[in-house]
Amino acid sequence: MSETKSDQDWMQFALTEAASAVYRTRPNPAVGCVIVKNNQIIGRGATAPVGGPHAEVFALRQAGEQARGATAYVTLEPCAHYGRTPPCAKGLVEAGIARVVIACADPNPLVAGKGVQILKDAGIEVVQGIGEAQAAAQNRGFLKAIATGMPYVRLKIASSLDGRTAMASGESKWITGAEARLDVQHWRAISGVVITGIETVLADDCQLNVRQLKDTEDLSGVVQPKRLVLDRQGRLPLNAKILMQPEMVMVMGPFRQELADLGVTQLSVQPLNTLLQSLSQQYQIYDVLVEAGATLSTAFLQEKLVDELISYVAPVFLGRSARAMFNAEFDRMAEQLRFKLVDIAQVGNDIRLMLIPSQETL
Repeated sequence: MSETKSDQDWMQFALTEAASAVYRTRPNPAVGCVIVKNNQIIGRGATAPVGGPHAEVFALRQAGEQARGATAYVTLEPCAHYGRTPPCAKGLVEAGIARVVIACADPNPLVAGKGVQILKDAGIEVVQGIGEAQAAAQNRGFLKAIATGMPYVRLKIASSLDGRTAMASGESKWITGAEARLDVQHWRAISGVVITGIETVLADDCQLNVRQLKDTEDLSGVVQPKRLVLDRQGRLPLNAKILMQPEMVMVMGPFRQELADLGVTQLSVQPLNTLLQSLSQQYQIYDVLVEAGATLSTAFLQEKLVDELISYVAPVFLGRSARAMFNAEFDRMAEQLRFKLVDIAQVGNDIRLMLIPSQETL
């Protein structure tokens, strides 16, 4: 006889389903669902790309008539409204599900407890909060944007042991090794946009797209991030590699007809916080990755717009004439920006530090 699994155990299967969808569902959240009966999974599913069915639909289809009396494990509160797809909460009721275990509540005002209420009104037992931290981590951008109107901002920096990010000339290829650069592709793939500055484009002629992912051979289903260049003086060359896919490019700067002719989205010059709000509310971009030089990185940090700092440190020294990773000038210790280390890992020959802003004060 097989061992009876706990709610936490079954929710891990649902979280795994959700993880399989993180590269393809944007701007929708990645959600996983498994349906369990008699200690066996009888249906499973993950969110389809935009316009397709939600995770619960796939799981219910697979379970069929067996769903009656079963337990559904869902990583995000089932939707309660009609959008591109019918409400999943009603689908669970109609299928005769007896119990629903939910990892994370949905802050969307169209859902916000309404999905749970539909289930309870139908006499379905509802358990909430199992695996909540993991589920929230899978959809940080969506959850923050729906709750606050602002996207989740990750700032990625690659530096030497002496805190340098490029040579004096601007040359920066490559400080870190191949493994770290592959790791960065993941952060791009879960982002709605990669923001950079014109100086980085001029120095590196970068593309900032997703070209390779660990454990993912077929990239056809990956939703590529937009690339946003902050170019206040209109210096972006028309032969820049980043313009090879002009429909995926956004430029903040003076209007240029030649960019409009290419199909580039142009944004007026605006403060960074206003820009982020616009990306979230007008373009449904909920996860932002900043890959830029010291000036723009420092601006994001000083304006306290960074939710997460991803710092790759390579075991090299570049010398004092090389460019520093941070170029603000502080006169007092009270001005320092403090971070809390939440994870550290060796990636190839480099170290990856994951940090979040610290609330500690001196």
